Amino acid sequence: MRLPEQLELVFERSTIAVAGVADPGSVAGGHVQDAAVRSDIQGAADGDRGYNNDVHLESKARELLRANGAARIAKDVHVEWSPRLKSCAGRADYRAKLISLNPRLRGHGAAEIDRTLRHELAHLLAQFRAGRRRILPHGQEWQVACHDLGIGDEKRCHNLPFPIRERVRRFLYKCPNCRCDFARVRRIRRAIACLACCRAHNQGEFDARFRLQLVAGETEIYA
Repeated sequence: MRLPEQLELVFERSTIAVAGVADPGSVAGGHVQDAAVRSDIQGAADGDRGYNNDVHLESKARELLRANGAARIAKDVHVEWSPRLKSCAGRADYRAKLISLNPRLRGHGAAEIDRTLRHELAHLLAQFRAGRRRILPHGQEWQVACHDLGIGDEKRCHNLPFPIRERVRRFLYKCPNCRCDFARVRRIRRAIACLACCRAHNQGEFDARFRLQLVAGETEIYA
């Protein structure tokens, strides 16, 4: 899956989407980077998946979902080994029902593969239970799902020695209400609002009044 704002962050198990989460139209989990909100989180296009499916891990994932009351989505879940993942151990896409794992995990043993699978599966289970309600990527719902999947002590970050990929954030956005800054690697193409302000003034729903405004581009920031 290639989300427009998707980032692969160092030492993060999951990179689903930007910012945590009060978009006006989607119901996907996401990886919290900072308190901004995106208005449209897309599912993966079939032609962009590049499946290298692992039938054994898919079977395990579906069994775990069925055991936790999520049989409705279990049959649709796929697990792939994705060479696109560099520094992150895994990624979950709820809309596509897809879990992507970093092939480098194979060098760290079956236990690490299993734990990462369950970590990513917890994102799918948490969002399934929440329905259309928006939840934080590594919030309480995810923590409960981790517990139910047998990894109650799970952390949001891994400490595996994966290569670090640095990305310069060239674009600076600002909330027109609270004046907080949000730096981005790429120019934002969709409506994104300040999560803190949406929560404070609109019950966490997307509100165009708090849409982030571009205040500096690459030239202005790094001149």
